Amino acid sequence: MRLGSPALPWLLLAPALAATVLLVLVPVGETFWLSLHDVILFRPRVRPFVGLGNYVAVLRDPLFWESLGHSVVWVVVAVSLQFGLGLCTALLLNRTFAWRAVARALVIVPWALPSVIIGLVWTWMLDFNLGLVNQLGVRWGLLEAPIAWLARPDTAMAAVILAVVWQGFPFFAVTLLAGLQAIPREHYEAAEIDGAGVVVSFWNVTLPGLAPVIATSLLLRMIWVSNSLDLILVMTGGGPGTSTHTLPLYAFLKAWSGANYGYGSALAVVLTVLLLAVVISYAVRAGREAKA
Repeated sequence: MRLGSPALPWLLLAPALAATVLLVLVPVGETFWLSLHDVILFRPRVRPFVGLGNYVAVLRDPLFWESLGHSVVWVVVAVSLQFGLGLCTALLLNRTFAWRAVARALVIVPWALPSVIIGLVWTWMLDFNLGLVNQLGVRWGLLEAPIAWLARPDTAMAAVILAVVWQGFPFFAVTLLAGLQAIPREHYEAAEIDGAGVVVSFWNVTLPGLAPVIATSLLLRMIWVSNSLDLILVMTGGGPGTSTHTLPLYAFLKAWSGANYGYGSALAVVLTVLLLAVVISYAVRAGREAKA
């Protein structure tokens, strides 16, 4: 085939397109098909078509709405804290100091660890009897008595958010650090000549220079956190009660623990639609701001 052939680009893209179809589109299509049927694992050969019955049941399910509310809190608080901590870390790592290369390498450690390991580490750190948080909190006078962080409905969500913030802030730190290094030094010199201080330079030079990186990193991290369930599954299993039930965890538990693949698939489809709506609206708004 000649280089100028119109079919050459499609031929080169064929392996990637085939992988996308097999690994993404086929599972998505099968999930949607399952959501339209009453699929119970204990009677796999009987799959009656119920149409939108599973979706109607989802909308009438109080636990769905509770899980959706928990998901909103989980994503908004976790991503906001990750971004804030990551931005501060990136600003620090962008400065010149001794052992800077070592610090830049060490900051990636939480991001490189598997979620299961992070969940186990934080479960131990928050343990009622032997946890490091309780031990240091009582010793330093910050706590009057040890707290069962993962066993109380009022503290369990905060505990798992703390763990996911520690896991995810290196992503923002590394990404924003790369964005900081791409901002021309001349912009800061011009701001300094105009008499701008540190705060003014940050608002008028650093943040505008980081705007594309911030938009992309926030969008990616929001998608990842929205779909994540392994950390919560390891640390609390959705409990105590349903206090840390998020939508992806609820869909997983319905499908696998409850053996109700039809209902679990409907929950997964609803989650996908909601996430797509948020992503599209975010992308459209970011595009309008970039043109302005």
